[in-house]
Amino acid sequence: MPPHRSKSEKNDGMAKHLRRDPYEVLGVSRNSTDQEIKSAYRKMALKYHPDKNGNDPVAADMFKEVTFSYNILSDPDKRHQYDTAGFEAVEAENQELELDLSSLGAVNTMFAALFSKLGVPIKTTVSATVLEEALNGVVTIQPLLLGQPVSRKVEKQCAHFYSVEITEEEARDGFVCRVQSSDKSKFKLLYFDQEENGGLSLALQEDSAKTGKVTSAGMYFLGFPVYRLDQTVNSVAAAKDPDTAFFKKLDGFQPCEITELKPGTHFFAVYGDNFFKSVSYTIEAICTAPFIEEKENLRAVEAEILSKRVELSKFETEYREVLAQFTEMTTRYTKEMQEIDELLKQRNEIHASYTMIPPSKRSSSRNRSKGVYREAKDGEVRDRKHSTRDRTKKKRWYNIHLKIDKRKQPC
Repeated sequence: MPPHRSKSEKNDGMAKHLRRDPYEVLGVSRNSTDQEIKSAYRKMALKYHPDKNGNDPVAADMFKEVTFSYNILSDPDKRHQYDTAGFEAVEAENQELELDLSSLGAVNTMFAALFSKLGVPIKTTVSATVLEEALNGVVTIQPLLLGQPVSRKVEKQCAHFYSVEITEEEARDGFVCRVQSSDKSKFKLLYFDQEENGGLSLALQEDSAKTGKVTSAGMYFLGFPVYRLDQTVNSVAAAKDPDTAFFKKLDGFQPCEITELKPGTHFFAVYGDNFFKSVSYTIEAICTAPFIEEKENLRAVEAEILSKRVELSKFETEYREVLAQFTEMTTRYTKEMQEIDELLKQRNEIHASYTMIPPSKRSSSRNRSKGVYREAKDGEVRDRKHSTRDRTKKKRWYNIHLKIDKRKQPC
């Protein structure tokens, strides 16, 4: 008789069977770039976000499907696995959903903050309200001058928008936008494209990371491929296995979608990503003309990192093979030790069997010898106690109390 399945299990099975192609869900082709996939996801996520659709169950299901599809196609490994063998090759437990903290209640936000403190990777997304206001062109934009840092404080799940003017020469020399927080707050640095209607659509996003005594994020438009390190890639698997954490450390080292900016006005934003408190930050926009040596050093270091990533992949194969041999050897070591101990035990039992004394007498004689030894020991203890009491009863000369007649004392 086949095992009975609950209604929820049946629904899960039907859901897996009815899953749509992620490319179809996002409306992109199989050869789409990462940037095209990201743009399609953001538009659809904004369209079906629960904040905009109230209690509409159809929109909620679409939002989950869009998010699930993006989680597969945004990860190079998972995308390759899906392209090769479909959904079965993608581990469901490794799907890392992005949370919109602005849509969570106080209790859920508290749990998310607790898990984050415990080291559980929590990926967050920009509030749908912020993205919608930017798309509708109803955000306040402050000009940011090159070489003049600005320090401000932004509330959680809110954003400060900035515009930067770049000349043709400055665009050719290279441009950098950096943000840092001295109180180690979490934030996102955002870059927006301007739509034909004047609204802003999110194009690039950099999450802050701890660098020394501050948290920082930056975007580098230097005219050549610059790489970004996404530390959330494979974070769930890495949290379970220290070896995976090491070997997958550089998997998130991927080229930025945009390598240079055109002359004109460009739009950035700083988004507060703390769970409860506001974010104090400093933002600055820099023309990299004076930083010729730094640009060359960055290019050289990132080339070495790419080479190291290839070496690390080869080393992982060698390491896993040696580790498997080591595990096999330690298992055999334990087994051999147990077998040797068992053989020695059997040998001792055989030696003990060479006697004419019946087993019952042998055991009784052993018990008698133990009893005699115990009695002798108890007697010694009693004797010591008696001798101690006798010694305390004897008067010593220095314990004699002298009686003095006070009347006969001289005046």
